[in-house]
Amino acid sequence: MSSRASAVPRIRNADALQRATGALSTTAMARMETDFGWFRDLSAQERSWVGMIVQAGIKGFVDWYRITPDGAQPDGSALATSVFGAAPRTLTGAITLGQTVDLIRLSIDVVEGSLDQLLDTADAPHARDSVSRYAREVAFATAEVYARAAEQRGAWDARLEALVVDAVLRAEADEAVLSRASALGWSARGDVAVVLGGVPARRTETDLFDEVRRRAQGLGMDALCAVQGDRLVVVLGGVGEARSAALAVADLFADGPVVVGPVEPDLGTAHLSARGAVSAHRAAAGWPEAPRPVLSDELLPERVLAGDGHARRHVVEEIYLPLVQARGTLIETLAGYFASGSSIEATARVLFVHPNTVRYRLRQVADLTGYSPTAARDALILQIALVLGRQSGRSTRNL
Repeated sequence: MSSRASAVPRIRNADALQRATGALSTTAMARMETDFGWFRDLSAQERSWVGMIVQAGIKGFVDWYRITPDGAQPDGSALATSVFGAAPRTLTGAITLGQTVDLIRLSIDVVEGSLDQLLDTADAPHARDSVSRYAREVAFATAEVYARAAEQRGAWDARLEALVVDAVLRAEADEAVLSRASALGWSARGDVAVVLGGVPARRTETDLFDEVRRRAQGLGMDALCAVQGDRLVVVLGGVGEARSAALAVADLFADGPVVVGPVEPDLGTAHLSARGAVSAHRAAAGWPEAPRPVLSDELLPERVLAGDGHARRHVVEEIYLPLVQARGTLIETLAGYFASGSSIEATARVLFVHPNTVRYRLRQVADLTGYSPTAARDALILQIALVLGRQSGRSTRNL
């Protein structure tokens, strides 16, 4: 059949279908209302958007069918623009890809089911073949629209997540930041801790962040992630114990120290955890044998020596002053113990007490501060506390 001859039924069919476009759209919308419960749950505005897509799809088919030679395929990009261009991008968040495919399939069924009534018997097969080709391309165009929307949404979420993490690090987590975190799925369901380490090589941010969130969710925690320079920052919510929480994601960091800050009650105070983690990570090179992950408070000696003012104040206020406020013999015994080369017997001779008295007082120091003078790392921080406390000039007389 010549192209001129084949154009006759095509134009005749297109004219008939164009006249019926309104009726076909109305029939399709009525079927959706009947067949799809989720469609009935959409808002009136969302249903109107769907109606726009249905009308655009049917009109797009008629326009394409009228001018397209037999066997030609629609242009997928042009098809996506003509069918979905009228609807806002937010529609992709209101209905799923599968639901949209169902809507399109139903609309095509309505058109196909009406061909015998609208067209001459001899012309209907010609139109039916074109409908099938058009439907396949609409399905591909639908997938493309949703993929593009997901990519844009993912890029926006990534930028938003980076802003939230940056606000936490800068101690700027106000109500707006908390609202943004909530939009990212942060449920604010418990204590918060910040974990910090190197960025691993050969992993994309999307893949890395998804794995962090998957592991956190598996343990009932929230997670926010960001890369800042060569550091990967993970904010964990719903934390029970800091080291246990950090262990869930520690192996996702690059080789080197992984530090977790102190546990804080919520995202609004998470900057305190971040401050400790950042300071500890900078100073971690001073303790190459540190566990992985390591608590920021376990790196207090290195942080103090690196010039961290917050660590200095913490050592004085949380270690030295409790000893000063306790019995005076504790400070005296601790100082004598270190001056005697950490020898209990030598300390007892200097203080003119029994060695068991020295042991008892050292246990009191450990109970009071959480640091045991007989453990090497703990002894280091206690010695630093004594020096900084004396330098501060703070005592029971000027607390």
